[in-house]
Amino acid sequence: MMLSLSRRPAAASFLARLWPRFGAALVMAGFASTVLFAPERLAEARGAVAELPHSDVPVEVQNLRWHMLEPGFNSLAFRSMDRLFTTRKVAHSGPVWQLSRAGRSLDFTYTFEGKTYRPEEFFDRTYTNALLIVKNGAIVSEIYRNYTDDRTHFIAWSATKSYIGTLIGIALSEGRIKSLDDDVSSYLAELRGGGYEGVTIRQVLQMRSGVDYEERYDFSPANESLAARNHENALVRNVARFADAARTIRRAHKPGEVFAYKTLDTAVLGWLLERVTGENVSSYMARRIWEPLGAEADGFFIMDGPPGVGREFTGAGFNAVLRDFARFGQMVLNGGEANGHRIVSSAWLKEATTSTFPVNGPLGYGYQWWTFANSAAFAALGLQGQYIFVDPSTRTVIVKVSYFPPADNSAARETAAFLMAASAWTPGH
Repeated sequence: MMLSLSRRPAAASFLARLWPRFGAALVMAGFASTVLFAPERLAEARGAVAELPHSDVPVEVQNLRWHMLEPGFNSLAFRSMDRLFTTRKVAHSGPVWQLSRAGRSLDFTYTFEGKTYRPEEFFDRTYTNALLIVKNGAIVSEIYRNYTDDRTHFIAWSATKSYIGTLIGIALSEGRIKSLDDDVSSYLAELRGGGYEGVTIRQVLQMRSGVDYEERYDFSPANESLAARNHENALVRNVARFADAARTIRRAHKPGEVFAYKTLDTAVLGWLLERVTGENVSSYMARRIWEPLGAEADGFFIMDGPPGVGREFTGAGFNAVLRDFARFGQMVLNGGEANGHRIVSSAWLKEATTSTFPVNGPLGYGYQWWTFANSAAFAALGLQGQYIFVDPSTRTVIVKVSYFPPADNSAARETAAFLMAASAWTPGH
């Protein structure tokens, strides 16, 4: 039977109002990117290649990193990050958490810009590499495209942040962090004297650190941002560590006053995890999330430098197979339990997935999770169309990995319409 939102009037009314604003907000929140300058163009514009620190990364690999977000290459790049970067494994071991299956055809429709579409039209329209839908703990749809399969590792981009936030909750429960209201610089002395001194761990989790770091990737010589320079030095050329920008950054706002999305904040959280656990983030994540979760495959982080020097790109660099992303989402939906293990407290997850400020638009923000106004749903969201969407009200988890063109507002808005329709869908009815 076909199910249209028009057949669920209460949900339809809310969703129809929500999705246009939600999609636009995703773009404003940084889930679409700008096309980057290639390194040779950047150097030419600056007029002085000699000013750039020496990099051991081959020039052609740098070129590939510069172009990895661009149409025509991003579909491949987003599932080939281990060929573009040094990586660090997040090992799986032990029994795999077997998700049951209740395969169903996607017999619903969704509405976008006044037109009704079937799910099979959605995949090409929104640049989908793979999609997985879990209802009530069972996989009802699992679709791979563009020569991907269940062994393909996809990059989560900023959906990584939700994993890092969860690790902070675990470290807090273990007593490694005494209080979220501790000054982050009391754990990281390297931050004293800069913009992060006096900022609490809670404020960093909330993206309310107040430091002067605008998530704007403008690489033009006349207007190059700190975020752009940090991206170039840490991720393209590997001549600096991404989190080190936090050492000397200035303050723009009083801590806690202004929400401003910053990947640097999450990089600081990753650095904090290193310090309080005495191990790298990959090792800690393997022990405290990936192994007890019952992951079926190793995950990995891309690194901002070579072995022995680089750190995990904790702000946006985690890669995994599709079902393991879904397992993480299902664990969170289950209140922190998975595969017979308690991974994180339900109290932490409830707090982490509740917006920490009044939500006037469609989106709010908790502790490294996005929330939605007038809805129980929340999500881990990443650049150019990476989603781990969780809706407790319908017991739904949806994972979508994509290759949106840079700054494509339409694909984000249409995906929002699809997610809400898929969540409201009851298979077989």
